[in-house]
Parts: sequence; C-alpha cells; structure tokens
Amino acid sequence: MLLNLNKQILITAILLIAVIALFQFSDLDIFVQNFFYNFESKTWLINKDEPILKFFLYDGLKIGLIIFAVLILLALVIFRKKPLIQEYKKGLIIVLLSAIFVPLMIGSLKAISNTPCPCNIVNFNGVYPDIKVFDSYPKDFVQPSKAKCWPAGHASGGFALMAFFFLFKTQLNKKRAVAVALVVGWSMGSYKMLLGDHFLSHTIITMMMAWLIILIIVKLTQFKQRQEI
Repeated sequence: MLLNLNKQILITAILLIAVIALFQFSDLDIFVQNFFYNFESKTWLINKDEPILKFFLYDGLKIGLIIFAVLILLALVIFRKKPLIQEYKKGLIIVLLSAIFVPLMIGSLKAISNTPCPCNIVNFNGVYPDIKVFDSYPKDFVQPSKAKCWPAGHASGGFALMAFFFLFKTQLNKKRAVAVALVVGWSMGSYKMLLGDHFLSHTIITMMMAWLIILIIVKLTQFKQRQEI
C-alpha cells in the first residue's frame, strides 16, 4: 500500500507540474474566460452580489464545510470510544486533517502568488496586465494592491472532501465519495469562474493540489502508525 501510495504521489506531482506548465505557456485561460464575459456590457455571467447563488455556492457552502469539520473533530474527541468511531477512526482523521490543511496550504499560496483574478486584468476591464503565476509585472506597472488569486482558495474546501475516499471501505462508496467531492469542488470553482474571480487553471490546479496534499496526509498517517507498531 505504501509503495502504491508513493507512486500515486509521484504521478500526481508530475501531472500537476505539467498542467501548471500548460496554462503558463498558453492562453487557454483567456480563451475559456472569454465565454463568461460580456464585452459590450462589461459584466460577468453571474453577478457576485446575487444573493441566492452567493449563499448556496459561497457563504453557505463555506460555513457548511467548516461545521462539517467541527462535527468530525467533536466525534473523534467526544465519541472516540464508540465502536463506529473506532472502526472509522483512521479515515476520519484523514478527512479532518485534509479539511484543515488543504484550504490552509492553498490559502497560503494565494497570499504569496501575487497573481491577479480575471476581473482584475485589462482584458476584462481591469487595471492589471495579464500576469500568470511565474510572470513578472512590467517595471512601469504600479500595483493598486497585492493580487491574491492563484490558486482557487474557495474551491479548496470542496476538493478537500476527496479525502472521503480513504474513509469508506468498498470501492463503490469510495468512487461515490470522490464523485460527490468533485461535484462540490467544481460547483464552488465554476461559480467563481462565472463571476470573474478565477480562471479555469486556478480550479484545476487547486483540485490536483488538494489530491496531492491528501495523499501526503495519508502517507504521513500510515508512517506514524507503522512507527507505533
């Protein structure tokens, strides 16, 4: 299992690097984002102040994911001796750690990447140049503020749910868990794309980073267990 896990981590890391390179050296992000922007009215497909979508796909989901993580923590602490919790303890710990560290690490990258959102760049009536994550700003450009848009922080909470793959026992339930996590993550990511807050690459890269972080968490938990045996 550990060797297989190492292989998965390596493959995921290689694919992540390849995807970052693809978007770094192409205009695919701009091509896709053009479909979500009305150049005549200078508006995005979704208004970020629209209350219903904002609640269900932003505020509500974010709060729900936080509450969900707190409930798992409480279950591990208060009901730790219950047979059901004992049976699924390892998986619950992986889910909890993923719910914490996936958004934390993605958010940390956002804070230092200094990459603008689609709504910030001149292509879509903003003031920033079209700067990708490894590009440098023109010397004569004065930033109004530090950009914090790469990768997609909001969707990271949804993609962290892929950790449920390591909670369930049967392959069918594992697949169902990943499918639900992808639906939640892409719903959150697509919402932010449609209102101009993220490019396609931001969401894809966040998904892949989330899976890589989850795999590393699983490996570390397995290593700790082997040390205790």
